[in-house]
Amino acid sequence: MATSYISDLAVSIDEADENQLISQGFKKINVDLNKGAGGNYIYLWYKNGSEQITRVQFSFNQAMAEGLSIAGFTKIDKDLNAGAGGDYIYLWFSRKSGDYHTPIVEIDVTDNPDGEAFKFTNGWEKSACDLNRKVGGRYIYVWVKRNQQTYICDVTAYNSGGYYNEEYIRMDEDVNRDTGAAPIFIWYRQTTDPQLALTDLKISTNNDEYDSLQKQAYSIVSVDLNEGTGGNQVYLWYKKQGSNNPIQAMSLLLNLDAVPVYENAGIPVIKKSLNTGNNGRTEYLCFYRPNA
Repeated sequence: MATSYISDLAVSIDEADENQLISQGFKKINVDLNKGAGGNYIYLWYKNGSEQITRVQFSFNQAMAEGLSIAGFTKIDKDLNAGAGGDYIYLWFSRKSGDYHTPIVEIDVTDNPDGEAFKFTNGWEKSACDLNRKVGGRYIYVWVKRNQQTYICDVTAYNSGGYYNEEYIRMDEDVNRDTGAAPIFIWYRQTTDPQLALTDLKISTNNDEYDSLQKQAYSIVSVDLNEGTGGNQVYLWYKKQGSNNPIQAMSLLLNLDAVPVYENAGIPVIKKSLNTGNNGRTEYLCFYRPNA
């Protein structure tokens, strides 16, 4: 039997949209993307087929949108915060193929930490962008599952929202959020070969932690994740050896109530805020590896 991929995506913001998408054969994911925030009832829709969507990204500022447009992504021109205020958030997708582009076969939406933890530990990949960003309400996240298990083989960071590296997936949340400094994003690259995967991630927030990780032979991502904020120097570190537990997925955790839920599910949460030493939003990095 031929594999059925996620071949198209759409968004509805009113009943007329819904009726049109039903007539076009789209299937609805029945979680309101504005849940708890007021505003329109907004839903994500998808189609299965032979065409292969390999990337789903989000934009919440003009620079992000320009970068995705230049990289050839398709924009769904419906604000995912319609009627609720907050940021203008748009979904983008790409069908590019290649070594680092693994086709998506399922897509879903969560609105609670228990659902997130279940997805994380069952082969799903979480977008870091809360679709209720800056409007309150539930934390709403989109998840994808690929036709093969993928692993994180590289991580990096850029202090520019307007650039898009097509080999990598951007974690669509600014690690300088609410600091007033220029946006910084963490990116990761995927492989289907577990032998090429990262095996551990760490965060340093001071010189002692920096020196300790260096002595333990961790490799550093050379961008200060706190650049321009006046806070501590914060660095992401990784290892590729010394463990049989390849990292399958990573994301950011901004809902602090979700931390114990993730930890109880066996998802490591690095409880060192990426905004240590400034007045920005507390953000933790989390990742999943089997039998960690």
